Amino acid sequence: MKRSLKGTLGLKRIKYGFLFSLLCVCLYACEEEAPIIRSIDPRIGMSGEILTIEGSGFGAEQHESYITIAGIPPTGSSYLTWQDDRITVKIPALGGFGLVYVHRDGKKSNPFLFSNRAAMPERVQNQVPGIAPHISSIKPESGSIGTLISIHGSGFGASRESSGVFFAWNAEPSPTAPEAAQEPEMVEVFEMEFGYELWSEREIRLRIPDGAVSGNILVETPWGSSTPVFFTITDKPGTKTFKEKRSYTIAYTVDIQVQEAEVPNTLYLWIPHPLSSASQRNVTLLARNREPFTEHYQGTTLFQLTDLAARTSARMSLSYLVDVYALETTLKSQSIRQTGDSPISAVYTLPSTLIPSDNPDIVAAAHAIIGNERNPYEKARKLYEWLIQEGGIQGTPLHNSALDALVQKQADAYSGALLFCALARAAAIPAIPVAGVLINRARISSPHYWAEFWIAGFGWIPLDPCLGAGAAPEGFDLHQEPAVYYFGNLDNQRIAFSRGQEVLSQMDPRGRITVRNRDYALQNLWEEAIGGIASYSSLWSDITITGMYIQ
Repeated sequence: MKRSLKGTLGLKRIKYGFLFSLLCVCLYACEEEAPIIRSIDPRIGMSGEILTIEGSGFGAEQHESYITIAGIPPTGSSYLTWQDDRITVKIPALGGFGLVYVHRDGKKSNPFLFSNRAAMPERVQNQVPGIAPHISSIKPESGSIGTLISIHGSGFGASRESSGVFFAWNAEPSPTAPEAAQEPEMVEVFEMEFGYELWSEREIRLRIPDGAVSGNILVETPWGSSTPVFFTITDKPGTKTFKEKRSYTIAYTVDIQVQEAEVPNTLYLWIPHPLSSASQRNVTLLARNREPFTEHYQGTTLFQLTDLAARTSARMSLSYLVDVYALETTLKSQSIRQTGDSPISAVYTLPSTLIPSDNPDIVAAAHAIIGNERNPYEKARKLYEWLIQEGGIQGTPLHNSALDALVQKQADAYSGALLFCALARAAAIPAIPVAGVLINRARISSPHYWAEFWIAGFGWIPLDPCLGAGAAPEGFDLHQEPAVYYFGNLDNQRIAFSRGQEVLSQMDPRGRITVRNRDYALQNLWEEAIGGIASYSSLWSDITITGMYIQ
């Protein structure tokens, strides 16, 4: 029996329609985004209690999906409900602190911090003031990044000196390492964010530091640490993920050769050391060959050499260990609260010699690039995109200034970072340049410069105009899609030595100073000769990478 042409065409339509539908389903499945957690309740709980996770993209049914709390997956019978936007589950037995994730189709959600109430220390009531610090209350009990809060208690000390306040901090665990329940690390309040406003025996006023997450607050003094108190970070318009930790050991030297000198004389050397930040942590001195005059002096170690004789030499050598994390940010620009009354906004929008944000050409260019945009995050994005597309950025050093770079439409890493900061400040966006070194595949370092801008309630956001334009040093592993990646994200192949310009004061107004422009730190003083030193030479070595450990 013959099949009609009409029937044959109908079967083909059904066949192709089925294949097309199947293809659409496959494409949809391939393009599915990772699940998103928006809240968990409670944030502090105990084994056996019910945890409610709300968000999106969990899937209408559980199937092979699951959650982990501090790396521990609940048993199948622990799940009570599973909906696309809501999961309820009994909390399994676990350690003190850990991250909550939703896992679906091989994709993992953003993390939320959960704390086990059973592992948290009890707050002491009516404690008699002793030697160690004690927190009695925190007002308010929650806040966003940059918010001013007050800690009340006792035993804080009359002045801060070497004391500090620490907030919870978390990094994403390595995908090659098993997740484990562990107490999160801490991040200290930062001076450059005008973190400490008041420090007295019974009250500390401070601003919540960049990188802080919900978790414990500690006050540490030379006499001990306070009992931890839980604090909630609120109103974040996005997330920061610290990942792919690398540990570097570095070494560098300064060699002094004195030609002519008479006593008395003094030579001061301000030697930068790796800075501490939310993404660069655990800076540890490994070795040095002589004791400094002053340690931790505005991002430097200050050495003093006295009564140097003619035709003599001296060497200062330093070695450090530093942990560096890649940083990735996601931000909902429509959720940004625009505030301009903080010290960060007031100071980091001011013009300076390096950052001439009040120059008429800079101001006109910023307004032309931004147009009618009012959102600070989108303003910064427009400035960055203009810079990498129209700014003429190149990898070869040009030795020009921010204004020269604008006029000449040519910039290198140094002038490109400064030009971004000048344009951003002209547009009322707090911005700072960052100086340090890049590290290539052969573990050879080279001076490099990038920038950060501040968003209230979120913190500092990094960008690298030079690498965004693809102008990477030879042998450097440039990230895929650099123009996109290097706005809001930063790799772990660098070590920072200064954020903003460190303005140091001379030890003697009659001293003869030496400035090292475009080096691995932005500071106005590097050397100062006082008294009978008639002539000398100095040799500052490159930063040598003596070890690198990927975790």
